Amino acid sequence: MYTTTHDTVIGTLTLAGDHTGLRHLIFPQGDRAFHVPEQWQSWSEPFDRVRWQLDEYFSGSRQKFSVTLAPTGTLFQMAVWQALGGINYANTCSYGHIAKSIGKPKASRAVGAANGANPIPIIIPCHRVIGASGKLTGFGGGLPTKQWLLVHETGEGQLFGVDPTIQEYEQRNQA
Repeated sequence: MYTTTHDTVIGTLTLAGDHTGLRHLIFPQGDRAFHVPEQWQSWSEPFDRVRWQLDEYFSGSRQKFSVTLAPTGTLFQMAVWQALGGINYANTCSYGHIAKSIGKPKASRAVGAANGANPIPIIIPCHRVIGASGKLTGFGGGLPTKQWLLVHETGEGQLFGVDPTIQEYEQRNQA
């Protein structure tokens, strides 16, 4: 497995993958943050396209990613992750909606678990899934990051057309 880091407005992301494609996008904070295993080799070149597209996404000029992904999971998880890819930019849907879309209408909780196990957040847009009540629910990068991503995509809350960094956003919401 090869890995590199990439500095973004939401923090330094860790990217990991192999010859089959991108396998992980790891947040610096939140429930899904972890340290890279020693056996993973640092090599930035294979991730040039991913970093470039992430920069475009964070600048507001990209809405869809076109990089080779290679997540691994159960058949159910893979079905959920594929359904997540169908949620359009700046839109949200509920866990129940995803459950219905994969033909498992009573599997909302299992969809939530699969959503939480998504190894490639942002690119596989699990941040666009919210509770049926409209409230934000768990997110591997932390709820402030999820909220920032949703605000970034909708353009709501921007100051002079420029998104605040995640740190500025968290400070503003704590006041």
